[in-house]
Amino acid sequence: MQQLWRSLFSGFDVILVGAVLGLSAFGLATLYSHVGDNVFFNRQIIWLLVATVAFFVAMIPDYRFLRTNNAAFYSYVVVIILLILTFYLADEVLGARMRFDLGIFSLQVSDPAKLILIAVLAKYFAKRHELIGDFRHIIISGVYTFLLFGLVFLQPDFGTAAIIFIIWFGMILVAGIKFRHLVVVFLIGLMAFGGLWQFAFKDYQKERIATFLDPLSDIQGAGYNAYQSTVAVGSGEIFGKGIGYGTQSKFLFLPEYETDFIFAAFAEEWGLLGVLILFTLFGILILRLLYHAVNGASNFEKLFATGVAIYLLAHFFIHIGINIGLMPVTGTTIPFLSYGGSHLVTEFVGIGMVLAMRRYTQRKPIERDELIGLS
Repeated sequence: MQQLWRSLFSGFDVILVGAVLGLSAFGLATLYSHVGDNVFFNRQIIWLLVATVAFFVAMIPDYRFLRTNNAAFYSYVVVIILLILTFYLADEVLGARMRFDLGIFSLQVSDPAKLILIAVLAKYFAKRHELIGDFRHIIISGVYTFLLFGLVFLQPDFGTAAIIFIIWFGMILVAGIKFRHLVVVFLIGLMAFGGLWQFAFKDYQKERIATFLDPLSDIQGAGYNAYQSTVAVGSGEIFGKGIGYGTQSKFLFLPEYETDFIFAAFAEEWGLLGVLILFTLFGILILRLLYHAVNGASNFEKLFATGVAIYLLAHFFIHIGINIGLMPVTGTTIPFLSYGGSHLVTEFVGIGMVLAMRRYTQRKPIERDELIGLS
């Protein structure tokens, strides 16, 4: 047991974990209210405890097996099956089928799906890093991604689908895509968006995008959430209104303040000063992940840590962009702050996996047969 704990903490990153805990504490403080019950606050404490346990469990395995066998692919297949089952078995909430009701908690499959996609893409690109110039590999990796993208989009959950696309796009950039291939991907993306607008987007999704282009056109309708969010952010001024005293959020002028608009609620209570601290903590988190990516044992570990950084960055900036009116409302959480279990556990597990990979990177170099397996 002592050897297990010594091995476990050999990869521990105090700075990274400290940033994660700081962000989580900000989330808890924002969920706290001096008005009414603190249901979200109390439940989030439980989820943080569960996520912390998941983090330490995720630090135990030696993840070299992910680049030497088909575990990542089999996990991907399971996720695809579960996403298909959501259309038949998941509860419908606000017109979307995204979560399985498991009694004491709900499971949103699209959250762990992002982490599994990162592992699949990391293995695929690591084994073919010298051949990434072949457009065929962009297409194949795109097929893996767009199966997930399509199933999530049809739930419908456009925000999560967009993040899945960004994870793939960011990882092909890091893997070394050629410029001409990048142009082709960009053009395909434009055509895909046009097709989605014409044949797939629902009326409320089109209204949100139209409202994004002209935020004041429908303040009482499609633009209400975005307008109230910008009001909350601006009303925080320099020092904020104080913990638990956000009027826009706690008096429910700002809908979904605990999840989709928690940054606006945070900015109202903490002000510009708190926002700067928040950005600093998140910057530290991303820099530490990139540090571990640069020092990864092999291309797989480098790509996996980079993928986790891209995943968290996408959530962070899309959420904030929505909250300050720079992006259409898509219902996206912010890492470690937003209320909820599925995304929080996934984020902690992702961090735990990166630190576990750091542990065996420090212990010993890659062996010759492992290098051959990556070629």
